Order: sequence, then C-alpha cells, then structure tokens
Amino acid sequence: MEPETRTPRADATRNRDQLLAVATRVFMAADTEPSMRAIAREAGVGIATLYRHFPTRESLVDAVYRDQVVRLTAGARDLLAELPPAAAMRRWMDLFGDWIATKNGMLDTLLSMVQAGEIAHAQTRTELLTAITTILDAGGGAGDLRPDVTAEDVAAALVGIFTVAPRPTREAGAARLLNLLMDGLRPPR
Repeated sequence: MEPETRTPRADATRNRDQLLAVATRVFMAADTEPSMRAIAREAGVGIATLYRHFPTRESLVDAVYRDQVVRLTAGARDLLAELPPAAAMRRWMDLFGDWIATKNGMLDTLLSMVQAGEIAHAQTRTELLTAITTILDAGGGAGDLRPDVTAEDVAAALVGIFTVAPRPTREAGAARLLNLLMDGLRPPR
C-alpha cells in the first residue's frame, strides 16, 4: 500500500513561502550564517513553525538554494517575455547578484552539502549556463547582444564582478561594473 500524499493546506504553503522569502533576505544580509532562531524571529514565527517546514538547517539551505536557481532559470525566460534581450540580460545579472549574495549567509552549510553530494554543483552550473545562453541567443537574433559571447564568458565576468563588488555592501560598484559589462556585450555600432 502506497503512502497517502496530501496537498498542503493553503496557510501552510503561505507560511513555507514566507519563511523561504525571509530566510533568503536574512542569508543575503548576513556576513556569517544566521541562527535558525534568528530566521524564525525575522519571519515573525516561532522556532517550532520553522522546524515544522524545515526540520534541519540543511533542508532550509537546500530549499533557499533551489528556489534561487529556479528564479534564475525561469527568470531568463520571464524577462525575455517582457523585455528586449539586452535589457533582460542586465536585469538577469541583478538576479544572479542576489543569488551570489544569498549564498554568503549560508556558505558553510552549502559547501558541506556540495561536498556530501547533497547538491549537484555541476547540474546547477549547467542550468545557469543554459539560462544565460537563452538570453544570449535571443540577443544575437535580435542584434542587440554580440553573437560571439558565450555563457561561460558571462558567468566568469559575473563571478568576478560580484567577488570584487559584493552585494549588498557594494551595490553601486556592482551596478557600475555590470553596466560596463553590458556595454561590452553589445555589438559595435
């Protein structure tokens, strides 16, 4: 007999989504890994509510990490649906910066999970490169992004930018560097 799977109640889904959003913000703003209690407090819920949705720190980190990857991959398609490719690329770069910043507050746990094989780093890399390629291909077809740039080029540049101008502490510096990168991604006039 197979176990019964129930659809979560609407309020439970809202609570989980709220906890995920708050945890993402807390991780993004943190220099070191915040406590689960601090995340629950920021979300305005008791620690038991947090643990009911995310029984371990690893389960919370995994959920935040996967949510951010989905936002990046789906974000590429969504942005292209509403913006010209070059504008979509620039906006996607901001999403990438948020993802990098979020990882800072959960880095120790995340690294342990990658080493344990709980998170497939290679798969994430492939998904992100595919998202970048989607925008680059659209931009090449529209003539507003250079066709000779690869997703690996963009990813390397983004990692470099967010290493020297981490968000949120150096937001203005990161924005300036991202705009310079965008200038280099446009075809010569």
